[in-house]
This record gives sequence, C-alpha cells and structure tokens, in this order.
Amino acid sequence: MNLRGRNKIDPSFSMSSMTDIVFLLLIFFMLTSTLVTVNAIDVLLPKAGGKTENNASVAVSISSDALFYIDKTNVLETELETEILKSVGADKKKTIIIRGDKEVAYENVMKVIDIANKNKLKMILAVKAQ
Repeated sequence: MNLRGRNKIDPSFSMSSMTDIVFLLLIFFMLTSTLVTVNAIDVLLPKAGGKTENNASVAVSISSDALFYIDKTNVLETELETEILKSVGADKKKTIIIRGDKEVAYENVMKVIDIANKNKLKMILAVKAQ
C-alpha cells in the first residue's frame, strides 16, 4: 500500500529572485552615482601622509565709502600694508579674505590684492552665492 501524497513540494531555494533584486540595486546605485558627480571634473589627486591644518584667516573689508577694515578694526589706507602684515604674522600662512562692497571702486580692491601679491600672501575674494 502506497501512502505517499501526490503533491510533492520541492524544498530547494531559488536564487533567481535574489539576483534580480541585486541587479536592480546595482543599476540604481550606478545611475545615482553618475548624477552626483555631473558638475565635478575627474582628476587624480595626490596622496599625502600629513594632517591638514586649519589656518586662521584675516578678513579685509572695504566699505562702499572706501573705508578699510581688518577684522572689524578701521584702518587708514596708508597703514593698510603694515596692519595686514601685523595680522598675518611672521609665518605668512594665514589667508586674506578680501570682502569688498559691490559699490566699491575696483581700484580699492586692487590695492589689497597688490599688497597680498607683493608680500606673497594667499588671498580669497569673498562673493555672495547666487
């Protein structure tokens, strides 16, 4: 007498659904990673073993009425170079942030740029993001 049932269920596991999910995730991440780096330029960066230093900066502001300020301190135009060099110090590793009002004459901004170039200082022109 044969007592076995007619419906036999195969206990093996099928990996086809799992591989479909993995391929869909792979395609999703490949597409999103290309969208993230659309505005970047591909460059090979050099490797460095040292730590980066967070150097302080000196802000040189020029108001619309041609007044010069170094870190909120009003400075005369004739004393501008000496005051910038005092603020930067002897190591000259600080960066000068040039913050000129949009109404200020280009000549006044160029005075600060000339001082920075003459003394071989790093400088950044501050602008407002659009």
